[in-house]
Amino acid sequence: MKDNFSTQSASYATFRPSYPDELYDFLLPLVASKQNAWDCGTGNGQVAKVLSHYFTNVYATDISNEQIDHAVKKSNIFYSVAEAEKAKFDDAFFGMVTVAQAIHWFDFNAFYNEVKRTLKPGGLLAVMGYGLLKINDEADQIINHFYTEIIGKYWDKERKYVDENYTTIPFPFKEINCPAFKIIFEWTLEELTGYLTTWSAVQHYIKANNSNPVEIIALQLAGLFPSKQKIKGHFPVLLRAGLR
Repeated sequence: MKDNFSTQSASYATFRPSYPDELYDFLLPLVASKQNAWDCGTGNGQVAKVLSHYFTNVYATDISNEQIDHAVKKSNIFYSVAEAEKAKFDDAFFGMVTVAQAIHWFDFNAFYNEVKRTLKPGGLLAVMGYGLLKINDEADQIINHFYTEIIGKYWDKERKYVDENYTTIPFPFKEINCPAFKIIFEWTLEELTGYLTTWSAVQHYIKANNSNPVEIIALQLAGLFPSKQKIKGHFPVLLRAGLR
């Protein structure tokens, strides 16, 4: 698994979007045991925080100590630095395992073996993420050009799974048909450009060129959205869920 986010963990915690309540309202009734949950690749702990309201214990792992340092802290969330493929948890320990915007970085077979080992019989695996944001025709054209042409060659090869809406990842579980969800946001221009800067391809570009490519489109976006104006848009949610 690659660590593309340690160097920007504070920005990641600030700007990354949160999943809608409706997503959890759909998933949580599918979980029979709410004693222990594992949020793998927890990042800033946004999913772990929600799970902490419903599970007695939430175990949240990430390969980045810096990410965990900036993660949400709750008394029943237990963070640890660990690889997704080498979990040090007991067999049949969890009622639910979640992965948010991280599955594409994993060794699928090794991770799924750990999920099958650590999930209780009938336990739920929920793999979630979000695709490219959408605002309006003009803004989308600018951002799509930025995504494909300006930073396109800087995306890691694993990004293709996000572009394919997680439909092409292997998923050896009893899959559940999931409805479509959206992450709705209202951001200022500063928040939008802050989010774009968290993209791993942007960070690769900065490292290679010693300049932030978001600045290339910032003026174009500023022409559409004055400073402090709220920009309304959404992300399509990517979701695969299945039972052990």
